[in-house]
Amino acid sequence: MDDLERRIAQARGDEPADLVLRGGRVFDLITGETIEGDVAICGDRIAGVGDYQGREVIDVTGLTLVPGFIDTHLHVESSLVTPFEFDRCVTPRGITTAICDPHEIANVIGLDGIRYFQQASPHLLMDLRVQLPSCVPSTQMETAGARIEADDLREVMDHPSGIGLAEFMNYPGVIHRDPTAMAKLRLFAGKHIDGHCPQLSGRDLNAYVAAGIRTEHEATTADEAREKLRKGMRVLIREGSVSKDLRALQPVLDERTSPYMCLCTDDRNPLDIAEHGHLDHMIRTLIVIGTPPLAAYRAASLSGAEAFGLKDRGLIAPGLRADIVALDSLEGCHAQIVLCAGRVVDAAAFASRGSVAPVGRNSVRAPRVGAADFRCTGNRVETDVIGIEEGRIITRHLVEDIAPQDGDKRPDTSRDLLRIAVIERHGKNGNIATGFVRGFGMTRGAMAGTVCHDHHNIAVVGADYDDMALAANRLSAIEGGFVVAENGRILAELALPVAGLMSLEPFETVRDRLADLRRAAASLGVVLDEPFLQLAFLALPVIPALKITDRGMVDVERFEIIAR
Repeated sequence: MDDLERRIAQARGDEPADLVLRGGRVFDLITGETIEGDVAICGDRIAGVGDYQGREVIDVTGLTLVPGFIDTHLHVESSLVTPFEFDRCVTPRGITTAICDPHEIANVIGLDGIRYFQQASPHLLMDLRVQLPSCVPSTQMETAGARIEADDLREVMDHPSGIGLAEFMNYPGVIHRDPTAMAKLRLFAGKHIDGHCPQLSGRDLNAYVAAGIRTEHEATTADEAREKLRKGMRVLIREGSVSKDLRALQPVLDERTSPYMCLCTDDRNPLDIAEHGHLDHMIRTLIVIGTPPLAAYRAASLSGAEAFGLKDRGLIAPGLRADIVALDSLEGCHAQIVLCAGRVVDAAAFASRGSVAPVGRNSVRAPRVGAADFRCTGNRVETDVIGIEEGRIITRHLVEDIAPQDGDKRPDTSRDLLRIAVIERHGKNGNIATGFVRGFGMTRGAMAGTVCHDHHNIAVVGADYDDMALAANRLSAIEGGFVVAENGRILAELALPVAGLMSLEPFETVRDRLADLRRAAASLGVVLDEPFLQLAFLALPVIPALKITDRGMVDVERFEIIAR
């Protein structure tokens, strides 16, 4: 018999199933019922739920079986490890499908970065779906390492891992019908197009949705989420290492809206995953604060499958992929056994994977800087200041009086006014832009990183110019990463030699280095829980209200660089 006939035979019980999960309870995401019965698996598909015999039997007595979780939007690069280590880090937690946007690495090395993810995807245990970046660079107000236009996307758009076009961050380009934006939208007409339109509403939102954009992960308030739902968008609730929107959007998620709401992490690092979890953490938290389990688990799997056209998963039902998570309980959401396409996720399965050579080495080509490069020579007392809102990538546009002294506006730690700078690191022009930021709480030293959304230049913040120069220059020596410096010495660092974004070390090593970096930052007075990714997002000029790139301070609401 071929695979189809074998599956039908095993579903009917005419022959033993390849694998049977025996003794558990299946949580049905359509009716909300808990069903007692075996789950029969034929190859990579579910044959049925009921009373079955199997060639192999796994005892799941006392466990609750749910469909594998689907992270509907993330950047693997933000986990700071390769796709292979990301797989090993999160798949045992029940994440069996991840829909990624490799625009971080694409902003550094272009199509080669996209191809790296496409080539890695078939080797992983999880199903890694690779969306194609829509905005490389995100705007014209930054210097990236690459530029990708519609004709470039044609070269990589037919890979089996693809679904469609990733988050369309240049929402002004959409609503004002920029020709380059229109070319990409036309290229993907009829395919999935992912959204990114923070705080957009009214007719502007109508225009954005009318372009065929159907999903959105930038809603940060319940009212914003409701408007987007009313206009036909699927809302992806995000809980990353910096952007934490779960509690704000939780009131919108119920059994009525759950078919149209999904879960995503966007940017989450191994330290947060180790300490709290991934989508499993989101599910636990939602249930604790009052979300019905049916709504939470629908959003974690079935709703994502429906939103992105993955019709072969999202339920424990005959004929669908055998992506199954055996949990201690619905409330606990601690995975005891995970199956991806019928394969048990364990050390042996990870060890048997193929591999792909890393790319993007020696990508940090920044100018060597000195203390004088961080002087701010403006003569206006009124000064634009980026105001951090912890747990959000949205910032405030503050204006503070900072009087020049000896031709320089100095950091003032008594008012939590620190120097921030972005240094172009792709070897294009050597730009250096400086400004001010409030919210770190730093009283001495400096910290810097090459994870700097989305252009991934060097971002550095500090109270001392010499330490800022030391931290920035150290990044060139280690091929990118994160550095903390004080009094002329390096306190902690993490090398990210793959495009300045990802480590070649196991995720456990990266987790431990992040803990060292967090402690080092705290020793400088930093009060933020995740200061490094918070710093990275201060350079993203598509998120309101005030940001900085290598070209200067950016008023995002006006979508323009502020004249000095």
